[in-house]
Order: sequence, then C-alpha cells, then structure tokens
Amino acid sequence: MAKPASMSGPPPAIVTLKHLAEWAGFNHGVPRKQALAMFSGFVEDVSRVLKRGSRVRIPDLGILQVRTRPARPARMGRNPATGESIQIKASPASKRVAFRPAKTLKQSV
Repeated sequence: MAKPASMSGPPPAIVTLKHLAEWAGFNHGVPRKQALAMFSGFVEDVSRVLKRGSRVRIPDLGILQVRTRPARPARMGRNPATGESIQIKASPASKRVAFRPAKTLKQSV
C-alpha cells in the first residue's frame, strides 16, 4: 500500500476528516472508504450525545460539552469612537459547544 500524498511533504494547513481517514487507513491497514465511514459515524455519534446534553470525554484529547450562555437584556452603551450613547440589543440565551483540552494534549503542543 502506497503512502498517502498528504502524509509526505509538509502537512496541510487544515487537516480534514478525509485526511484523518486516509492516515488512519494507511496506519491500520483499513480501506480509506471504511476509515472515512468510521470517522463520519464517530462525528455523528458525538453530535447526538452532545444534543442530549452529555459530555464527551476523549482520553488524551479533551472534553466536549454544551454550555448555555444566559440571555442578556437590552442596555445602554457608549460608542468608543464618538462617545455617543447607543442602545445595545438584547440577546437570547444560546448554546455553544465548548472544548476543554486534556492535560496531555496541552503538554504535547
């Protein structure tokens, strides 16, 4: 099995799911399509778990979780350039996906 083109030379600026599947397939002797299907399934499973409100802990990588941002009421603010008073719109509560890296990941980077 030939080494994937993305593994030789400088690494790509952005590593995609296809790159990861290509590398995993090469390293573990799995066809690229099967590796891509496994990675895609993993992403779907993680999304499903996060939608239910659970955390996803991946050893040596970190924790993915959904955090809720509270609603903010409308308020008066000031334009820093002109000093003019302005009305800042209210924002509703929202949910965000947060990632907290594991200690081993922080130390390796």
